[in-house]
Amino acid sequence: MQSSVFVVGDDAVFRKSSYSQSEAACVEVADLGGAAAVRDTSHRTLCALSFPGGEWHAFLVGTKQGESC
Repeated sequence: MQSSVFVVGDDAVFRKSSYSQSEAACVEVADLGGAAAVRDTSHRTLCALSFPGGEWHAFLVGTKQGESC
């Protein structure tokens, strides 16, 4: 597997996950144009995890189909 690094700049626009609207412990997602970044809403100033677009898409499809770890 090839590793990729995506820089999450200060201009990244994060949105709260639609699955965590009413929860206190939420995540936010930003579209990085070919990648996605995820961060903890409780610790917005800390780092974000970034994923290549294909991996993020596979995660979303699997989640919607009920796959688990």
